Formats: sequence, C-alpha cells, structure tokens
Amino acid sequence: MLYNGAEYDPGFRAGGPLPYEGRSHLLCIFTVIYTSMARILVTGGAGFIASDLALKLASDPANEVVVVDNLLTGDAVKVKSPPMANLHFIKCDVNRFEDISSVFFAYRPEFVFHYAAVVGVKRTTDNPVMVLRDIDGIRNVLDLSKNTGVKRVLFSSSSEVYGEPVEIPQNELTTPLNSKVPYAIVKNIGEAFLRSYHREYGLEYTIFRFFNTYGPKQSRDFVVSKFLRAAMAGEDITLYGDGSQTRTFCYIDDNLDACLTAFHEGRVINDVVNIGSDKEISIKALAELIIELTNSRSRIVHLPPLEEGDMTRRMPDVTRMNQLLGREPLPLREGLLRIIAGVQR
Repeated sequence: MLYNGAEYDPGFRAGGPLPYEGRSHLLCIFTVIYTSMARILVTGGAGFIASDLALKLASDPANEVVVVDNLLTGDAVKVKSPPMANLHFIKCDVNRFEDISSVFFAYRPEFVFHYAAVVGVKRTTDNPVMVLRDIDGIRNVLDLSKNTGVKRVLFSSSSEVYGEPVEIPQNELTTPLNSKVPYAIVKNIGEAFLRSYHREYGLEYTIFRFFNTYGPKQSRDFVVSKFLRAAMAGEDITLYGDGSQTRTFCYIDDNLDACLTAFHEGRVINDVVNIGSDKEISIKALAELIIELTNSRSRIVHLPPLEEGDMTRRMPDVTRMNQLLGREPLPLREGLLRIIAGVQR
C-alpha cells in the first residue's frame, strides 16, 4: 500500500488501522490523532543497530515509534517480532523527499534518530555514487525536522570520519577529522549540516560516532558475523591483507544503553560522543579468537588488501561514553560467547 510514494505495511501493527488508513494523503495529514505519547521516527530502522533501538524505544508504551527503511540492506523482520501496537514500519527511502515528507506530515515526530545509510566497507567502496546520495537524505530529514517542530535529531555518524589515525585514542574534540572515502565524507558532511542547522535554525542535535558494533542480529557481511558464520560452518575465514589492522568491538547492548541514556537524560545535546570500545584487537587475532571459541577447524586465508577504506588502526577515547553507560562494557569474549550460545540454541 503506497502513500505518496512511501509503502506502508498495513499488516504490521497490533493496534488496529492507523488513523489515516484508506484516506487520501492530504486528508491523513490533518486526521492523525495526537496524544501525550512521545512520537519518535527511526530512519534505517530495519538495520542492525537501529532495529534494536526501535524495539527498545517501543518497549516503553509512552512512545509511538515509526520505523522507515528502504530495505536495501535492512530486514523488516527485525522490527516485526515481537509485534507492538506502538511500533509501525513503513518502507520508505529518505533520499526521496516525496517519500519521507509524507511520513513527517502524517506522524509529526518530536524526535528523529537518523540512522539510514548505505553501509559495509565493500558495498560503499564499490558504489560511491549511491553512498553520496545519502547527503540528500540528511538534507531532507533536517529540512523536514526544522519545519515540522522536531525537538532533536540524533545522528549515527561513524569512526570513519577520523580516517587514518592522527592520534590514538581518537578523541571527539581534539582528533582532526581526516575523511577521504565517500562514506566518511558523507558522515562528516552530515555532522556539518547538523551544526549548521542548529546555528541558523536552532534545531538541536546529538552526534553518535559509532565504532565497530556487533551482536546477534548483525548482517552477514560484517566482520564479526562473517567470521562467526564461517567458523561455525567449518569454512575458511578470509582476511584482507595480513590481518594486522586493528579494531575495537562494542557489544550492541552497550551501544544502545549509552545512546538511550543520552536521549532520555537530555545529554550530549548539540555535541558529539564516540560510541565504541577501547580494547584493541587485530583482525587476525579476532579470527583466531572466534576459531577458539567455536572449536572450529576453519583455516585463515589471506586476500589482497582493499584498495581503500580499510584503515590500519582505530581506537576511540570512550571517556564520555563510559560516563553515559555508568558500568563496565561487555568484554569481547563474553559478547562472542553470547552470540554463539544463541545460535546453538
């Protein structure tokens, strides 16, 4: 079912038809019944992190959560189970104004988590023009937010904005941004747009710079899920280059708890925070750890290095994140064991 280009799934809600179902697009703008609930829009909400975010937000009956995603890499199943009366999914491309504007006008969100983006190192390097089109989505979301009374936009930026490390750990305020590849440039531009819209229009924002996050629902083409799948099937684990490049890995619950604390407690307003872990591990050591934990006979096979986009080292300063979290983050070994146990069940 289409509303001005946006596809709404009428079977996906447990609370009966929406106020505008079966009516014209123009009429629906004026017939949405507003309540005292917080109205929250999550873009890219069928993706790994954003789907868990949407479910956590909807677990509070005081929230009305709308999820939009074009399903390029997302999976609507991630937000359809369990069904919730206050969570609605709409297939929609935020890069097309006619798609996303109808959602804004129909629901009038008070808060927007803008997580929609083309993701994955290989996908973003192979499709740079598609990645750059995400700038349209950022502008659409910000223009609609400032024109419809949105209180705050919370944006998923990326560790990629730091580029090759100038300093370690990478600090939100002191480390220079060194963006070169299109994905990193788009995230950097997104941050600049947020600061500019705040300065000129007073639209409040929060920037989350995500470092590698992993968890049970992660897509198959990301490093942890890819290595786990290969190891549990006894297949070769492939690495780009010699595997000496290092990363840090943040469990999904730590990511969500820090971000939701910033949201609920009104912290990191008009500011930026790294969301990640400060425990560094090489990609080869990660593969070896996963082979150990799964008791796998998989071999490690080396592929030629990627031409661009695979930084040699990455480690955030997580002082501000830990203040939000208020507890010790989950160690990588424990997080991996949780995922393995869930698969084995």
